[in-house]
Amino acid sequence: MKPWLSVIGIGEDGFMGLTASARALIHAAQVVIGGARHLEMIPPSRARRIVWGALQADLAAIEEMRGERVCVLASGDPMWFGIGATLAKRFPREEMTIISHPGAFSLAAAKLGWPLAEVACLSVHGRPLETVPLHLHPGARLLILAEDAATPTKLAALLRDQGFGKSRITVLERLGGAGEKITSNTAAKWRAGKIDPLTTFAVEVIADSASAVRSRVAGLSEDLFIHDGQITQHEVRAAALAALAPWPGALLWDIGAGAGSVAIEWMRAGGHAIAIEREAKRRDFIARNAIHLGVPQIEIIAGTAPVALKGLAAPDAIFVGGGTSDARILETAWRALRTGGRLVAHAVTIEGEAALTLFHVKHGGALTRLSIARLAGVGRFHRWHPQAPVTQYAVVKS
Repeated sequence: MKPWLSVIGIGEDGFMGLTASARALIHAAQVVIGGARHLEMIPPSRARRIVWGALQADLAAIEEMRGERVCVLASGDPMWFGIGATLAKRFPREEMTIISHPGAFSLAAAKLGWPLAEVACLSVHGRPLETVPLHLHPGARLLILAEDAATPTKLAALLRDQGFGKSRITVLERLGGAGEKITSNTAAKWRAGKIDPLTTFAVEVIADSASAVRSRVAGLSEDLFIHDGQITQHEVRAAALAALAPWPGALLWDIGAGAGSVAIEWMRAGGHAIAIEREAKRRDFIARNAIHLGVPQIEIIAGTAPVALKGLAAPDAIFVGGGTSDARILETAWRALRTGGRLVAHAVTIEGEAALTLFHVKHGGALTRLSIARLAGVGRFHRWHPQAPVTQYAVVKS
């Protein structure tokens, strides 16, 4: 089908800041859709004008317009946290014409002199602010699209709470237009003020102390998690995640999640995770830990495996941290696992170890005994205190 849906990025410089081809598409459109301020930027025409309302209803309405010349206006680059990305998932590429415009990230990077390739570009517009901690480390530079005028105050509070109060926040309002305004202060000294909702924030990340820094490499200290003792030790957790081999976008089932440490570290490596936990108290721990460590998108399922696994999206990897003595859990997990996926299970009891041994005989893989001893004082002296050994089973489904 001939392209009928055009998506035009437009900036604070308005209609005259567009390319000739973009202006021609707007002139030729039978329907123009955009925010109220976008529609005010373009000259009068015979086109029917629609202001965005409820997104899903508007997308369905666009579907009904197929065959008409429809033009959608978007802020800046429509393919970077913009409506263009949403439309591209819904409509075939050959039916669309997409014309970009310098977006907020490009404009902010140019204004600050920051190499954009070295900056983490985020959005908290319609997304949780709690995703920001994942990107906090000394020397990091962040560009963040705001949700509203209250965002900088919330962001400053989050930075202080996470131990990054020395970080400098720069507020860039209405970039590229006559109303452009830039202000800056540290998170520790931030005070609420009048700010335009159409704002981008730049953050130069500075840690208040070394203890604020959290590695993206697996094996975070147990002290960073709220737990009741039901947590995989960080040395053992690092070994489990090495065997699981996380990659961006991959889905993990964490069965018997406890405090959620394995699922949370999987997500910090870029994956998605479903944490299955029967205890309500521990599900609360998982939610709070996920928020604090920058991955609030974690999915938490109440229930006991294998029943709780029914109907879940097929996983790319599975970690069984509890219940390994129940052969039904391992077999159900194995059937659900995608081909090429990895299953890792831990046992600390003889019964659990026996179940893993039988599973190993049936499906292959590797069995490893993990033994850890930690140095501790005994009066004036010190000795090694051995921890309970963990049997790790790891297998790839071929």
